[in-house]
Amino acid sequence: MFCTVCGDKLTLMFKQDEGLVPYCKKCNEYRFPRFSTAVSMVVTNRTKDKILLAKHIGNDDYILFAGYIKKGETAEKAVTREFKEETRLDTVKFKYMGSRYHEPKELLMLNYVLIAENGNPVPDTNELTEVKWFDPQDALEAIRKDSIAEAFLKNALNEIKKL
Repeated sequence: MFCTVCGDKLTLMFKQDEGLVPYCKKCNEYRFPRFSTAVSMVVTNRTKDKILLAKHIGNDDYILFAGYIKKGETAEKAVTREFKEETRLDTVKFKYMGSRYHEPKELLMLNYVLIAENGNPVPDTNELTEVKWFDPQDALEAIRKDSIAEAFLKNALNEIKKL
């Protein structure tokens, strides 16, 4: 880890009420880690009996729709923008469900359940190779196992009927 201000190598130093925190000796400052934030969407249809999953380019697993939050953008705006970009479908309604930190990518994932407007999704061929509607149980079987997406999907299936 390196200081984002001066570029010197950071060392871990104890900070009261924080624990071990990266510290820059040159700047004499603690440098709390920065990480990206993204949204993840469990997508259902208006009748709430189907789940829409996607396959990304270079990946054979079905996963949830997701995308990074752009600078200056709210998470709520990112949900509708990312879904529209990836499928050309509009969002009817969405609800925040929870978050998880994805350590391999140093990424905070904010998960939403999204109700999509009826219609046939048109995948963004720059990102996706396939989008497909599944029955809820089939979606659970198709999603990447032991993934954050699977955990989000399981949680969402308990809440979808309440929307």
